[in-house]
Amino acid sequence: MSYTSWFKEHAAKHKIIVTKLMAKNYTKEQIIDYFDFENMLSAEPEFCPLYKESKKCHDMESLNCYLCACPNFRFDDAGIQKIDKNTQYSVCSIESKDGSQGLYGDAIHQDCSKCGVPHHRTYVEKHFDLEWTKAMKNCPL
Repeated sequence: MSYTSWFKEHAAKHKIIVTKLMAKNYTKEQIIDYFDFENMLSAEPEFCPLYKESKKCHDMESLNCYLCACPNFRFDDAGIQKIDKNTQYSVCSIESKDGSQGLYGDAIHQDCSKCGVPHHRTYVEKHFDLEWTKAMKNCPL
């Protein structure tokens, strides 16, 4: 699956959940609470494939799934640049010390597995937007 396909599919799933919560007059705080990992595991089991295994994407005690991806992640399915014989497809715009670049065959992708930046409640509150695509607007290059 390409980054673009995942991005569009995820935005649609996110919108369905937020629309449902807005119809129940949830506040910003209640919506963010709803997206806590423990709640999402039971309330929205189809939202993330890792939920089926009760597995978190990042090793952190309190994980919020509202952003799911990171507003600092940048991608281009056609490739960002050539590095030697390899093509780089994604990068971290803030060069997080917890992130790294991984080589998968001849493709270079950002590895965010050790970075929990977008899953902290304070970060979600700062970047919150009811429209997930607005919060993530800078991701596609």
